[in-house]
Amino acid sequence: MIKPFADWLVYHIFGLAPHTRLGESINFFVYDTIKILLMLSVIIFAVSLIRSYFPPEKTKKILSHKAEFIGNILAALLGIVTPFCSCSAVPVFIGFVEAGVPLGVTFSFLIASPMINEVALVLLWGLFGWRIATIYVVTGLIVAIVAGLVIGKLNLEHLVEEYVYQVKVKDLAITELTRQERVEYAWDYTKEILSKVWIYVLIGIGIGAFIHGYAPENFLLQYAGKNNPLAVPLAVLIGVPLYSNAAGIIPIVNALMEKGMAPGTVLAFMMAVTALSLPEMIILRKVLKPKMLAIFASIMAVAITLVGYLFNTIL
Repeated sequence: MIKPFADWLVYHIFGLAPHTRLGESINFFVYDTIKILLMLSVIIFAVSLIRSYFPPEKTKKILSHKAEFIGNILAALLGIVTPFCSCSAVPVFIGFVEAGVPLGVTFSFLIASPMINEVALVLLWGLFGWRIATIYVVTGLIVAIVAGLVIGKLNLEHLVEEYVYQVKVKDLAITELTRQERVEYAWDYTKEILSKVWIYVLIGIGIGAFIHGYAPENFLLQYAGKNNPLAVPLAVLIGVPLYSNAAGIIPIVNALMEKGMAPGTVLAFMMAVTALSLPEMIILRKVLKPKMLAIFASIMAVAITLVGYLFNTIL
């Protein structure tokens, strides 16, 4: 339904010629805009329903006083179904520390939450199939668990800003919502999120459409193909200064893969943008001392790079 409509709109109503750079780019933009906005609406509504059962207070209680290895696993799994944006990283971090959650377990959650993004998961499944989506989840979980274990073993609590341990976050009562209230919450949250991210979606799709229609294929294959051993770390370095939500980065990922960029290289780029972005590092600096922040960023960069090489090897 979407593809025939996009073809009709672009080639018949707009009068653009098919198989031209401009026509292919505009067609890509129209098709992906409709598809991604529809998918986002469904995904955000479903995830917000799940989120209504896992407010931060409940998450803290689940993770508090768990054996560290078990806690890392639980934290990483909870990170998938309780995704918090970068703006909530600081209060969530403080809440976890105040609740007695070990530092390594806390980081497993903070890593998994943006890295294994529910929007990226479903869109990857729709665009590239269940195999890539499944590997994306498994590798993201491994990164979150291992990185959290490493940080926990290093005993870096002294590198957290002192005020974090002094803050006492009020343990708010968890409101028991009715089914109707949860549906209303999910619908309101969907509208709120779409109102905030639609511009990033259009920008991301626009960049993807330009790459799809105009980027020289040989250039991308030469510098980001499987035969370039430095393609993955270069993708990570390029991704760190950028900022986009998963909805905005997926169209770019789709266009890059269509041009022949290696899947692992593209995935490393996406993970760097969503889980290791400069804005998130700036926010986390409020609770982490510079050395701790550098250690965290280094562990993440190495882990994402290894994931990229793994994907390039097996796909």
